[in-house]
Amino acid sequence: MGLTIGDKAPDFSLPSTDREDIALSDFEGKKNILLVFFPLAFTPG
Repeated sequence: MGLTIGDKAPDFSLPSTDREDIALSDFEGKKNILLVFFPLAFTPG
């Protein structure tokens, strides 16, 4: 699956800090969302 600049992000869900699942689609039309990817940022070593 390839994305280019300006593409709509695919929907996904992740656990919040409160351990509740939050989906990207929960914010559609309500807020602007910035997705940031840090490869291996939390990997030891």
